Amino acid sequence: MNSTIAFLNSFTSLSNETLQELSDISNLKRVKAGNQLVKFNETPSKVYLLVSGVIRCYLNTEAGKEYNKSFYLPISFVGSLTALIEKRPSLFVFETVTECKIYEIRFSDFRELCERNIAVNTFYSKVLESVYKSYETRLVELISLDATGRYLALKKQIPELESLIPQYHIASYLGITPVQLSRIRKKIESVNIC
Repeated sequence: MNSTIAFLNSFTSLSNETLQELSDISNLKRVKAGNQLVKFNETPSKVYLLVSGVIRCYLNTEAGKEYNKSFYLPISFVGSLTALIEKRPSLFVFETVTECKIYEIRFSDFRELCERNIAVNTFYSKVLESVYKSYETRLVELISLDATGRYLALKKQIPELESLIPQYHIASYLGITPVQLSRIRKKIESVNIC
């Protein structure tokens, strides 16, 4: 729990009373791999704090092809934010890649707490700023980097990438095929050996 508290306080300092209020609206759960926390076209009602494991967010095309939008590692917030805010069906699926330990919070309870507690409201603002910065970074990578550059950026963000996430998910995130990813890895390995 100490690492979770440290993570929460990394956004803004929260009193013990505020941390208790957040704890009171949270439910700690273990979730098996392959579980969809948010399903496509489902109106979500919960937001999650990932404590252990890996979660992916992906989009399904009408042809059934999956495109990974993001990966979540401990400790991070997970949820279909636009769908939660606008109370509409999610365009994305949020699925556990591995077994995960998560705190589950009803978004409406969290928003009510924001209205009553200025510290929680400030915390929420800081989290949203962090989410936006991450989104902007990802957008810049997509626009300015080739597949090798995107792979290296992902490796920098997730050093243990290959041991945590299957190759086909990594390839989908990068917008390439698993064969192309394999070639990129071999090319990088040959440069690092020389």
